Amino acid sequence: MSKCVRAACENQDFQLSNGQLRLLIHLSVTEPAIRLAQQSDVAEIKALEIEARRHLLGERGGPRLLELTPERAENWFGDGISTLVALIDDIPVGFLTLRLGVVAVIEGVYVRPEAREIGCGDALVAEARRMAEKGGSRRLEAIALPGDRETKNLYERAAITAKAITVAVDLSDPSN
Repeated sequence: MSKCVRAACENQDFQLSNGQLRLLIHLSVTEPAIRLAQQSDVAEIKALEIEARRHLLGERGGPRLLELTPERAENWFGDGISTLVALIDDIPVGFLTLRLGVVAVIEGVYVRPEAREIGCGDALVAEARRMAEKGGSRRLEAIALPGDRETKNLYERAAITAKAITVAVDLSDPSN
């Protein structure tokens, strides 16, 4: 199994559908591993960030969030930022960036579609919450886009619930 997952994630010549990979992951993994990102993870995290940003382009509110959230480039650790990675068979399949402070903020979370529904997102958020509590934060915040039920459910399972909803209109768009 580990050879199949590794080949599917690392080797473009090895063809395995998302459904097949999802099935293999479900059969082989009981719990994802979560750890702090290391410098050696940066290339994989960047690739995951590109996937996440592409995904956001198609979501309601996604383009605006992308405007407000520049790409991280090399800023994955330091200056109060911690990045966690979710691993399946030692392969990064998701990440979460956390800014610690009095109010800790989950600045980004993404899990590859084929690795969802096995607890990667839940484990990332749980570890972020643990880190925020241990670091003395009094509150943990995150953003979920309107209509992004998966992300809202992820946060709600961790007792992170809506406290305010921001609505807006783009006044520069004549169709509004």
